[in-house]
Order: sequence, then C-alpha cells, then structure tokens
Amino acid sequence: MAASTSIGLFLFVGFIVARTKAGPIDIKTKGAKGDGVANDAEAIMTAWKEACDSPNPCQVVIPPGTYMVSSPLTLSGPCKNPIEINANGATLKAPSDPTGIKGPGWIIFKNVDKMTLSGGIFDGQGQEAWKTNNAAKTGKCDLPYNFRFDMVKASFIRGITSMNSKHFHMNFLGCDGTTVEKVTIEAPAESLNTDGIHIGRTDGLNITDCTIKTGDDCVSIGDGSSNIHIEKIKCGPGHGISIGSLGKYPDEAPVDGIFIKGCTMTGTDNGLRIKTWPGSPPGKAVNMHFDDVQMENVGNPILIDQEYCPYVGCKPETNSSKVKIADVSFKGIRGTSSTKAAIRLLCSKDIPCEKVELADIDLKYEGKEGAGAISECKNVKPITTGKIIPEACAAPVEPFKEKGGEADSSS
Repeated sequence: MAASTSIGLFLFVGFIVARTKAGPIDIKTKGAKGDGVANDAEAIMTAWKEACDSPNPCQVVIPPGTYMVSSPLTLSGPCKNPIEINANGATLKAPSDPTGIKGPGWIIFKNVDKMTLSGGIFDGQGQEAWKTNNAAKTGKCDLPYNFRFDMVKASFIRGITSMNSKHFHMNFLGCDGTTVEKVTIEAPAESLNTDGIHIGRTDGLNITDCTIKTGDDCVSIGDGSSNIHIEKIKCGPGHGISIGSLGKYPDEAPVDGIFIKGCTMTGTDNGLRIKTWPGSPPGKAVNMHFDDVQMENVGNPILIDQEYCPYVGCKPETNSSKVKIADVSFKGIRGTSSTKAAIRLLCSKDIPCEKVELADIDLKYEGKEGAGAISECKNVKPITTGKIIPEACAAPVEPFKEKGGEADSSS
C-alpha cells in the first residue's frame, strides 16, 4: 500500500509540474523567416496569442537573427497567465519609409498584467522620418513610437535596446507597478521629438540603471503621474529629464510624487526641469524631488519654467500659468553648466511656487559670458540649506528662449 501511495503521489506531483510549466514558443515554428526582409509580424502575433491563451505561464522566444516587422505589432491581453518575451540576440527592424507604419505605434502592448520583455534590439529606422518632422511649426507629430505600453501593469521591461525611433521611443500609459531596468535608448542629438521614455497617468513606475541618448527629453513625465522613481539614469545627448510640459489641456490630472536620484546628465540642453504652459487651465504638480545628480556641461541644470513656449501661439508675458507647483527639492546637484544661468526658477505670477528647496548645490560655469554661474528667480522664495553655488536668486531675470519645438506629447 505504501508503494502504491508513493507512486500515486509521484504521478500527481508530476501532473501539477506539467500544468505549471508550459514549453517555450519559438516564433520560427509559427512561420517567422528571420531573414530581415519578409514581414514577421504575423508570426510574432500568432506566438503571442498562443501564449496569451495558455493555461500556464508561457515564454515566447524570438531567437537570434534579424526580423523585419513592417506592420504594427499589437500584442493585447488580458492573458490567462504571465508571459515572457525573450528576444536575446535578436534584432527587429521597422520599415525605413516614414509612411510604412500607420498609427501611433510600431510595437504596442496593451491590457496585459505580469508581462516580461527581455533582450533584443528594436530599430525604428527613423532617419528618413526625422527629415519630414515639422512639429516645430505645427505642434503635431504623426509618426509612430517604437513602443507603446498601454495599461501594462506589474510588468518588467529589462535589457532591451530601442534605436532610432521615428517619434518617442517608449510611451507608458496606465502602467501601474511596472519596472524598466537596464534599458538602452539610442538616437542622435538631431533626431526630432524622440523622447526616450514618456510617462502619463501611471501610479508606480520604476526606471533604473538605463542609458538614454536621444534628440529630446531622456525622460518626460506627463499629467496623472504619481509615485514615479527614477534612479541611475545616464542621459545625454538629449533635453534632460522633464516633468511636463503641463497645462496644455483642460482637466489634466495632478502630478504627485516624482523621485529622481543618482543620475548623470552629459551635454544635455537642459538638466532637471519642470515646465508648464502660460495661460494654462488650473492644474497641480507637487511632491517632486531631485537628489544626487551630476551635471557635465549641461544647459539650464536646474530649471522651473512656467513660461514654457517652444513655438508661436502663446504669450507668457500676458498669460500666467495656472499650474500650481509646490513641495519641490533640488539636493546635491553638482557639476558644470554650459549656460551662465545655472539655476532658473521662473514661476507663475498668478500662482507663485511654494516650498521650493535648494540644498548643497555646486554648479560652475566657465564660458564666453564670463566666469561664474548665476541664479535667477521669479515669483518664488526658495528655502536654502548648506552651500549654494551660485547664490540663490542673486541675478536679475533675463529673457529666456526655449530651444527647438515640441510635438504634442499627450498620451
């Protein structure tokens, strides 16, 4: 009896193990060619659907090789169990034709929980598209993002490379509890509107240990973002790390709880900035903290700009921003500024900034405008702690012009 009981138990445990471990699904078994010419989008979607419908956790494997994905790749849930897409050693390419991908995204994940995307190079081949981008004149950019993550929750994006996106590299909308780590984003400084990571309407997103080289913001944070933690980001070239722009549209949700720490900015047009539109509807951005950031030849290392106006059509001199900015700290910010005004706190005339803290700041400038950085303030009285170089709010405010244009970055 004891022997038969043991055998029965063994068979039962084996059955449970078999139920809980599904074999990997190789996209080549679904018809992917991997020759860099044939469109492999359908094979990838077929593998995804099988994994999504699996009663057990499942892995989709994109083996080493070059895969042309010349139509939008939409990978939707909800799925029955967690899915991993493993693309280690693989390169996926979008068509170089700016009109080749119709719609807002090249690779789109939506309505998925507990997903992992790991490894692989995703090349948007955006060089031709950047030449057609006229966002500086129109404020609009209809080119696709490399990645859209819509309602992708409790998930991991790790170890991937996004190259030469036609528009933003990654857009996260409603991606609560998700982690982005060891991601590389690459595009040249002259690539227009190629934000590295854009975040909107998300509660709890962690971004850590990433390298971002691009032609726009390395990270941009839109309305409705809360509990966002960004650490160990190497940024540059690019426009720095930005909260905003905010206040362009009515009924924007508040920004509350942004924590940026231990980052390095190299040769960026801006460093750490908060930007809101003049003449904006009412809004709120609070509880934002920047800590331990190294600046290397960075323009506007510390910048609150409530007169943000990158193209014609707004009048900051007559229309104040209605976005309330409060509870902001810049601590341990050090290095070199490529502009004389290393600290610019340009707050709203109608709703001045409150509780802005500067602590242990050491920013130096040595350039054509003469040695020594300066600090400019408008409609704010910052709290200072420790040594502040340059001295806080010691210089008259000079006219400030934004570099370049910005596309509509709504999510």
